[in-house]
Amino acid sequence: MIQIINRIHIILFFILFSVYSCSSMAPFMTSKVDNSTRTFSADIYRDIMGVPHIFGKTDADAVFGLAFAHAEDDFKTIQDLLLGARGMLGAKYGVKFSPVDYYVELIGVWEDINNRYDDEIPEHIKLICEAYAQGINKYAFEHQQEVEKELFPLTGKDIIAGWMYQIPYLYGIEKVLGKLFKSSKPSFSSNITSKNDDFDPLNIDLIGSNVIAVAPNKSEDGYTRLLLNTHQPWSGPTAWYEAQIHSEDGLNMTGGLFPGSPLVNHGHNENIGWSFTSNNPDLIDIYELEINPLNENQYLYDGEWRNLDSREIKLKIKILGPFKWTVKKKVYKSIHGPVLKQSHGTYAIKYAGINEMRTVEQFYRMNKSKNMKEFKSAMEMQALPMYNTGYADKEGDIFYVYNALIPIRSKGYNWNQIVKGNTSKTNWDEYIKFQNLPQTTNPPSGYFQNCNANPFLATGFLEEITSKGITKDAGIETHQTNRSLRAIKLYGGDRKISRSEFYNYKFDNQYAKNSVMAFAIDSFIEDFKTEDLELLAAVDLLKNWNLRTDFDNRAAALAILTFPLEFDISDYEHDLAQITKNLKESISKLKSSFGRFDVPLGQVQRLIRGDVSYPLDGGPGNMRAIYSTWEDGRMVAKVGDCYVQIVEWSPEGKVSAKSIHQFGSSTNDKNSKFFNNQSKLFSEKKMKPVWSNINDIKKNLHSSYSVTSNNLIK
Repeated sequence: MIQIINRIHIILFFILFSVYSCSSMAPFMTSKVDNSTRTFSADIYRDIMGVPHIFGKTDADAVFGLAFAHAEDDFKTIQDLLLGARGMLGAKYGVKFSPVDYYVELIGVWEDINNRYDDEIPEHIKLICEAYAQGINKYAFEHQQEVEKELFPLTGKDIIAGWMYQIPYLYGIEKVLGKLFKSSKPSFSSNITSKNDDFDPLNIDLIGSNVIAVAPNKSEDGYTRLLLNTHQPWSGPTAWYEAQIHSEDGLNMTGGLFPGSPLVNHGHNENIGWSFTSNNPDLIDIYELEINPLNENQYLYDGEWRNLDSREIKLKIKILGPFKWTVKKKVYKSIHGPVLKQSHGTYAIKYAGINEMRTVEQFYRMNKSKNMKEFKSAMEMQALPMYNTGYADKEGDIFYVYNALIPIRSKGYNWNQIVKGNTSKTNWDEYIKFQNLPQTTNPPSGYFQNCNANPFLATGFLEEITSKGITKDAGIETHQTNRSLRAIKLYGGDRKISRSEFYNYKFDNQYAKNSVMAFAIDSFIEDFKTEDLELLAAVDLLKNWNLRTDFDNRAAALAILTFPLEFDISDYEHDLAQITKNLKESISKLKSSFGRFDVPLGQVQRLIRGDVSYPLDGGPGNMRAIYSTWEDGRMVAKVGDCYVQIVEWSPEGKVSAKSIHQFGSSTNDKNSKFFNNQSKLFSEKKMKPVWSNINDIKKNLHSSYSVTSNNLIK
């Protein structure tokens, strides 16, 4: 993920037009938190693996308990995300994080919330959000030494704000901003999804995923099975947390959620289950505005000069200790969206779901769904503007959709580049309807897969996918990843899939012969010439590699270290000089640590967590996806397979599930037994039971306790 903006440029950007003042932290709550007139209470049961099961009388009670339990395990990440939602990261961490605060102001998160929250958010969703805020407030009240005092007390508005500013990150808004802040006019013909750390210091990111479902007619035992297998960073704001949330109102979800989420984001209840994989539709457009030469705050639109909307913002930036600068600056907005004034032009940004506030409501409806009709109805809200979505249920129904809020754009324009903003012809305001997106319900082939690849090949058969009105401007992927190639071969090629086969296919660690890895190696071997005996030996090792990443494979580590892979083979750059350099460096790294370069992968690639280190098989682009970084003489895993869940329903509709997490429930407490208690199982590709029935939970209980919001006293 690529660095775009020089740090000094970012600092100067804020300083040039600013007025400074000193401020110190405001006093924290020494009095009762009044986020809601409602008192919330919940029972929390932690099973022997540390997973919290939250039981509340109402949905809001259960959400309150979820917030408290998650804060026990990962308060810092939750607090950082909510600081971001408030535009307060610079005040906490300094200038490096100020671009996030500027972005929150630029897109008008709080302008929207303050103007629309009361009227547009349904009362039951407000209650859910208030309950979650109360749960975090309770933890903060009891652990004030961990708290950024100016942030509290939280309200339900903060929870909506968290989703409003994070969602555009997940499809690349910060990368577009990074390009626009270059010193010269940018071109967007290259991949705009390149990483920009200046606008994303929290690393709000998605890497890749697998979702697979098999219907009863394709399973050996008549079961319906669903694989939830996203590939996330192993720490930070998009690292999964496992929990169950149960209420007497009918909420009963078990699965993974991100820090700051009041609901399960993917998982299952007794009736249905779903998961996501990241996709890459074109959801962002950049308009160059024609500015009035006599008035820099007017732009031409349909033959008339229009005024830019403007407002002054204040950004606090930490200097030293408790002292901060307050930077004053104006932000602008056109009819298209937020506006950036740069030396090389004035640009408006428009993105799908701009001003969207209903994401929590959609997740709530998904969590409460009991069948496919209700689930599809929730998805039709399109308040979640991206993600391939895979679904299965106890009735044996399976469903896949390339979910995306795709703009209906005018023909005749190059939407991959900056377009003119002086005409309403380029200013779209409608989207492809949900039912017209690429999708399949109960496909004849009896299964679907998506592994960040071509949605029209979800079953391997184009005729099984329906869509309407999709053009190339939508940016829908046409490539196949190694994982999709392998999934189609394994799941699609097996006429009747047993339980063990479903499980084992997920952990496949073979690169296909037409994968990016195979192409990269073949291209290099064909072009590489040398008389160096060591390099010849290394090339011979790669040439004879079986393209597997087993623990004992002696070529895999060298290959993974040498070749920078892409999901799409057309994005791979065969740079002979660079690959040769990589190969030499990889040989040196391996020899310096192990005395040779043909080292078994499991010795080199490790899961390191606290005081434990376990071997890992798999690699980039495998079904067993592992992405590692060279640290202290090892390939240390940082991203990839993380929280994995396999759900199945018997022919009679009875649900059961297994799951595994790369670490455990305790994210930050190194002294907790749940800090790394699942890591060995993860290394061994084993999974633990998912207990969701209260009797089963109590039979496998580590601890239980009750929490209530009525003891936050003034």
